[in-house]
Amino acid sequence: MSIGLLGRKLGMTQVYDGDGNLVPVTVVGAEPNVVVRVQACGEGKKSVQMGFETVREKRLTKPLRGHFAKAGIAPRRFLREFVVDATEEWGPGQEVGVNLFRPGQLVDVIGISKGKGFQGVMKKHNFSGQGAAHGSKMHRRNGAVGCRSTPGRIYRNQGMPGQLGSARTTVQDLAVVSVREEDRALLIRGSIPGARGGLVVVRTAIKGQPKPPAKPQAKAAKSQAAGKSSKK
Repeated sequence: MSIGLLGRKLGMTQVYDGDGNLVPVTVVGAEPNVVVRVQACGEGKKSVQMGFETVREKRLTKPLRGHFAKAGIAPRRFLREFVVDATEEWGPGQEVGVNLFRPGQLVDVIGISKGKGFQGVMKKHNFSGQGAAHGSKMHRRNGAVGCRSTPGRIYRNQGMPGQLGSARTTVQDLAVVSVREEDRALLIRGSIPGARGGLVVVRTAIKGQPKPPAKPQAKAAKSQAAGKSSKK
């Protein structure tokens, strides 16, 4: 894994790419994050704690005041930890900005989704509903949820009405469209979790990155191999 960046979701807009296509993007504002603590975390790994957004000291608890005083860093409102390889060089007080990422890079964005309140099964779990005619009184109900006398209980994870949203959500493999250091902002393709002004964490995608274009020599060798196999 690698280090990430904390920021605020500022909203959505549209920009043109190099081919003249209109691309919807989300703007993430991120003032420089600061490394608060670095410590060992298993074999070949270490934990890097990042702080974001300055806050008055009186807003903190005594343990947090001592934590920042020990590090010699001004208090920060939010703290998050990232596990990185032990070979990476990070030290307390080091600042990390939006230049951590580059255009075209794939990232994962973590945030708290918008709260929708108490919702039924059709909205929450995409149930199809029941009869919509006049004789039915179960239009949007979930119907029977139990079973027979064996097992005599409702199975776990049965779709039921309940609170929707307001939960930690990760959207993976979003492309960075632009890095604007002068504005301290990232432009990320598509939508990301949370409301405008909400805290988000942007990290390098854990599932993969765009593959580099194949070299002409490799393409030629592959085509020759395919031709030989077809002759056989």
